[in-house]
Amino acid sequence: MKLYHKLIAFAALALTSACTDLDLPVENELTPDNFPKTEEQLVLATGSAYSKLRPSYCVHWWYLQTLVTDEAILPARAGNWYDGARFQQEHLHTWNQTHSHIGSAWRWGFGIISNCNQLLSLFQQAPESPSKEKIAAEVRALRALSFFHMMDLFGDIPVNTSFGDTALPTQRPRKEVFAFIEQELKAVMPLLSADVNTDTYGRMTKFGAAAILAKMYLNAQVYAGENRYDDAVAMCDTIIASGKFALTEDFKSIFAANNGPHIKEIIFAIPFDWSQGKGQQYTWFGLHYALQKKYGLAYLIDGPVSTLPEYYENFNEPNDVRTQAWLTGKQYDNDGQPILIKTTKRGMDASYTGADGTTPIDYHLEFTPNVTLTNPNLFEVGGDELGKAKGYRSIKYSPDVSAVTRDASNDVPVFRYADILLMKAEAILRGAAATRGESALGLVNQLRTIRKATPFNSITLEELLPERARELSWEAWRRNDLIRFGKYEDSWGYKTNKDEYRRVYPIPASEIILNPKLNQHLGYRQ
Repeated sequence: MKLYHKLIAFAALALTSACTDLDLPVENELTPDNFPKTEEQLVLATGSAYSKLRPSYCVHWWYLQTLVTDEAILPARAGNWYDGARFQQEHLHTWNQTHSHIGSAWRWGFGIISNCNQLLSLFQQAPESPSKEKIAAEVRALRALSFFHMMDLFGDIPVNTSFGDTALPTQRPRKEVFAFIEQELKAVMPLLSADVNTDTYGRMTKFGAAAILAKMYLNAQVYAGENRYDDAVAMCDTIIASGKFALTEDFKSIFAANNGPHIKEIIFAIPFDWSQGKGQQYTWFGLHYALQKKYGLAYLIDGPVSTLPEYYENFNEPNDVRTQAWLTGKQYDNDGQPILIKTTKRGMDASYTGADGTTPIDYHLEFTPNVTLTNPNLFEVGGDELGKAKGYRSIKYSPDVSAVTRDASNDVPVFRYADILLMKAEAILRGAAATRGESALGLVNQLRTIRKATPFNSITLEELLPERARELSWEAWRRNDLIRFGKYEDSWGYKTNKDEYRRVYPIPASEIILNPKLNQHLGYRQ
């Protein structure tokens, strides 16, 4: 069991024990008078906030950063997963303010912020100590991460930093939210731990805060209309110069079910565990059901998600280890034997019109690149075996053979060292001064060399975006990248909508009902 999960379990028990059993003796209550006081208690208390990252990061956050791009598509297969057109609307860019994933993402992000506010209020009652100052800084950094997530999704948002305030919050312009997050992170960075070990894994450190700032500065033109590329380089250098992170030779190990603090490429990750820390289900909704036996899984796979041909075109070198993160073409078991599905001629291909359509056959599973719809209105690719096999599948997060449910134990990196190198390279290409003797080309080739890809002779912004696609697939950065590169209004798959106001999501209608002070973004107003 990972230390992180122990912290969460203890904190969850401590924060709820007095509420779930009215007959508990009063000494079991959690009050400012009896908790938290020691550093251990302060750390344990933060588990309640960290645990709230898990439920939506790989679901609603991932949907809104990935399914709205060329990176992934989630069509209906045999009638399943249509789900009231939610995934269709994400692909087509036709969502509105009642879209359930948008509402869930809002509640997720602001729920974490509220929990952090509660913890900081509780900490005020603890005795003054360096430990209190350090752990409070950690909570503020986690809150800043959630404000960053909400600013990235929704633009103008409320900035509430107090707990128990009954006044309805008003929105602040995105530029002001940007400045607030920047101020918070710069204030807490000197107080945050600079240790990188099992105790700090999955927690906000000085380097996690620097990674957030690097992202913000790289996107400052989008968020605040400012050129902050030199600042982006400075934050990347904070991480690079520390010498505490490195590119990992074994690319697969970064995303394996047993990944963790031994992976030196991970700056900040969300730890998951199939039993104690649920919420990561990439295998369940990414793999084909017929692959269950090959990967030794104890649960059924659903497998609706695939990539689009436009995105897979970026993976143009067979020796590049990142290309191996995709399953394409005919599939074979671990002994090299074809993976066969027993069906009929018509079961394999519903368009088959021969009189022998019910004749049994063995269909050799083959993933094909095009995700063609048989019923565009229902976003349906077909219920036959050919339909179920449409689209190349990601296996970047390797299946967790220890899991007995659809939840897996692969920790999910939020910030990685590889991304830091690519961000620094991009900032230099956009005009920042090179530092530490590192050029944009050299930084990119560091990555390409370790990934077994052919080094570039030169590098441009146009070539950097595909490199980010190769490196960061399925890591929830594609929407962010496409907006920054001015590609978000491009067409892919069945998506042709070019509405620029969709660069931010609408304020959920339910939130405006609860708080009439919130103003809906232009374009979504009716």
